[in-house]
Amino acid sequence: MYTLPKAKTAAAVEAAWSPTIDEASGPLYLAIADALSADVLSGRLSHGARLPPQRALAAALGIDFTTVSRAYAEATRRGLVEGRVGRGTYVRARRRAEAASAASGLVDMSMNLPPRFDDPQLVARMWDGLSSLEAEGGLDLLLRYQEAGGTSHDRSAGAHWMSPRLPDVAVERILVCPGAQGALLAVAGILAAPGETICTEALTYPGFRSLAAHLRIQVAGVPADADGIRPDAFEAICKDRRPKALYCTPTLQNPTTTTLPLSRREALVSIARHHDVKIIEDDAYGALPSRSVSPLAAFAPDLVYHVAGLAKCIAPALRIAYLVVPDARAAARVAGAIRATAGMASPLTAALATEWIENGTAAAILAAIRREARVRQSIAAKILPPALTRADPEGFHVWLQLAEPWTRGEFAAHLRSAGVGVVGSDAFALVSPPEAVRLGLGAAASRAELERSLQIAADLLAQPPAMSSMVV
Repeated sequence: MYTLPKAKTAAAVEAAWSPTIDEASGPLYLAIADALSADVLSGRLSHGARLPPQRALAAALGIDFTTVSRAYAEATRRGLVEGRVGRGTYVRARRRAEAASAASGLVDMSMNLPPRFDDPQLVARMWDGLSSLEAEGGLDLLLRYQEAGGTSHDRSAGAHWMSPRLPDVAVERILVCPGAQGALLAVAGILAAPGETICTEALTYPGFRSLAAHLRIQVAGVPADADGIRPDAFEAICKDRRPKALYCTPTLQNPTTTTLPLSRREALVSIARHHDVKIIEDDAYGALPSRSVSPLAAFAPDLVYHVAGLAKCIAPALRIAYLVVPDARAAARVAGAIRATAGMASPLTAALATEWIENGTAAAILAAIRREARVRQSIAAKILPPALTRADPEGFHVWLQLAEPWTRGEFAAHLRSAGVGVVGSDAFALVSPPEAVRLGLGAAASRAELERSLQIAADLLAQPPAMSSMVV
């Protein structure tokens, strides 16, 4: 190891930073970028600190200017620094959300978020899409209302986005909704009256349980096996309780990660058709698999209300979902429900989603999320005990089944005291909750943070609860 010579005067290097470099660390520009990264992580370089001008640092280090220029460009690509026109290069300031997370000290893996990817160019492209809306939409996006189901332009963009899974869907059957939750609220409200029943998986999305309680709809949990909802159990409930609808997440089910095979999908559709039961298909994760099974709406368009939210595959903050309904009559009824409960989807974020879909940014985001999800799943597979873990390599959550004597409450409490948040099975269960927790792999800000958090969980599983207690 050696330290490159420092500048002779403070004027030559405005921020007194000089990298410590390993002689065997490869190209010098990468070594400088690595040293900058290490100094930011260690706190030697604070967020927002100004770096030396490139020519001044090159002169101080006795190296070529282009080497420093390449090092700064590499650091920018990694998201470590940012250039400010006319003012210089600065260590990138932490976003407020990142600072709040660091201040709390909690890695909240109870939230099932798409993983954060490291691609500064793509991030810049995302923000460019927002700035371009002024030229295309002007003040109308800010100062005008839109129809409840969205503009024809935005619905056409939705059709294009869903086309790999649902080709040739008529724009008239698509509504732009204020997030998947808004779509589910509208559909459940028109399909079932207070006191009537909707079936769901026995372990199901907590948001649907909440809206059902709000609407005073009864929810019947259908038992499942390794392939998902059991057709025989669904048919038994259809005969006994005559439900109005079946709500399910056929692909990368939340929380169990199960994907229904095609034969199981066909069986459920056949039973639903026989008993005149509509299907609400929550396709929150449907875009994630590189080769997905056909959605239920693909072979039962007259029966299925298909919800394609953008929260898991593009960005939760958009709060946009595309809803495919069976026909024009259903579209009118759902539009009325959206109007009554939310007014409309945000025209601004709907326009941004359209912009990203049409210029290819949405596809690039999806590809980046897919890549990062695969990496994070591989990290989880190396750390967590396989006998207790259910996961899909293309998803970004894990269902961790606990071995005795651990209980879900004890395990979650011990993890939280160690700085890791998870959600127990109680949040999902309609019947007796199993001893299990869900871990969201996308919540960690980095792969290193994810690895640390999962190692805490694995270490905890390897010892009895009594050995982990600090109560005296």
